[in-house]
Amino acid sequence: MPSNTAWKDGLALKIVNVVVYFLFLGSNIYTLAGPTSLIHLLLLGTVIYQFFDGGKQVIIDGISWRFPLLAVLNAIYINLWASRHYIPGRSHPILHIYYIVKKYHEPRSVSDEVFVHLPFSLYHGWTTVLVVLTAFEAFGFFLEATAATYAFSSQEGDLPASIAIAWSLWAIFDQQRHPAFIHWSALAFAILALVWVGKAVIGVGLKYRRGGGGISLDEERAPLVGN
Repeated sequence: MPSNTAWKDGLALKIVNVVVYFLFLGSNIYTLAGPTSLIHLLLLGTVIYQFFDGGKQVIIDGISWRFPLLAVLNAIYINLWASRHYIPGRSHPILHIYYIVKKYHEPRSVSDEVFVHLPFSLYHGWTTVLVVLTAFEAFGFFLEATAATYAFSSQEGDLPASIAIAWSLWAIFDQQRHPAFIHWSALAFAILALVWVGKAVIGVGLKYRRGGGGISLDEERAPLVGN
């Protein structure tokens, strides 16, 4: 439960996070299918978790104002996507958030895993898919390399992000019948992506068999990347 005073720390940002979530992300739980609905549902848990001590440390002190920025840019991106325009900057806030969460905030509880690491790993992986599909027709090699990078990003790998890419490649194989090259390339890359998912599964299993890892925090903010 939140402590008597901790929920008030960073209250302005917490209120902004709640407002932007319901303005720009909440409706997508019901209107969008696939990974996006799951990600936005998990982000609802993130918004609630920020009022607890563990969530405040990561979401308010670490991620900070990048979350509202991500929500606003997400809404802009969806509108431009619907009108068949492309905005490359959409991936920048999630790159910053993903870097901060993965490098400076190792999960120390199930809540950290489910409401911080899981949604932002899925978001990062899914954003990578959307950027590649929008910008390049020959997407497979890049996605496969990214899935491998996720698998080796740490000793246990990044299982949610690897699953997001594998899931997307299987969906592309199923839906993209023409041209045939993309259809069958997607199948080959999807099979390979499952190898990296398997590697990440083994890594996570070994981690929890050892009792999990500790928390690794840094007092300084992570540098902005992708600028």
